[in-house]
Amino acid sequence: MKAFYSDRFVLPLPAGHRFPMQKYYLLRERVQAELPNVELREAPIAADFELARVHAGDYIERVATGALDAREQREIGFPWSPEMVERSRRSVGATIAACHAAREGGFGVNLAGGTHHSYASHGAGFCVFNDAAVAARALQAEARERGEPTPHIAIVDLDVHQGNGTAAIFQDDPSVFTLSLHGTSNYPFSKEIGDLDIALPDGCEDDAYVEALSGGLSTMFERFEPAMLIYLAGADPHVDDRLGRLALSVDGLARRDSLVFTAASGRDIPVAITMAGGYGRDINVTVDIHLQTIQLAAVAFGGLHDSGAPDTLRPVNFI
Repeated sequence: MKAFYSDRFVLPLPAGHRFPMQKYYLLRERVQAELPNVELREAPIAADFELARVHAGDYIERVATGALDAREQREIGFPWSPEMVERSRRSVGATIAACHAAREGGFGVNLAGGTHHSYASHGAGFCVFNDAAVAARALQAEARERGEPTPHIAIVDLDVHQGNGTAAIFQDDPSVFTLSLHGTSNYPFSKEIGDLDIALPDGCEDDAYVEALSGGLSTMFERFEPAMLIYLAGADPHVDDRLGRLALSVDGLARRDSLVFTAASGRDIPVAITMAGGYGRDINVTVDIHLQTIQLAAVAFGGLHDSGAPDTLRPVNFI
């Protein structure tokens, strides 16, 4: 079981910036202390040719050289810095590596990632490069290089915000299926059209969310047979998230994760997990939620006996 981290590369953000950069090293410390069966590795850096399978060459160049204009930087939400470039590349590299680990052992984890607001030619919403999109294209390119058919990839996006960049990148591409559950009135306020979008009202609670997700997964598997699932396991549907507007409990998020992992493991589909958003008023609760996701994956894919996790973390078969 492998998890890839990039928290050594910290963005120099101005005081009071709302992006919770510290959650990444806190999560790595918790994984190291509490999940000894998970092997931690520093994220590799994504190369230009990997990014270019998704992103426009001039955009990659502007990011690399610091030529993003003020508007582009405002849309991303970060001031440009060499650290921003390094971390963004490694966040993509971590998701590619997590996909490779998942193919080998059932699941792999990026302890960051989920940068789903990035489009092919511009970033947005704290997202510079789209890690899930680049990873999906990497898997497909590698399969073609081996003389294999192009694998079908499902991107299950359970961040509270729609993965608009991902949906736009894969519109009209039958080899990648995008499923998103998100707040109907939350950012981005102009949504893209994915393969299956399920918009939820403000205040949506555990039972309604799980019912919607169960139906969404059933529909996806009726329409699509993925060889790999990339899962954006955002902590921001939590009731106490500053940017969330939904009302899931920690137990409800465990039910969500279990539903995804049970559906995938029961079909022998490997899962690469990214952490996506999480802006809790108490950062330790956000870290708890992310850690819970990794614990549940370890149980579902056989890397941790049930006795190694609390009863509330055991996966439940909802579909």
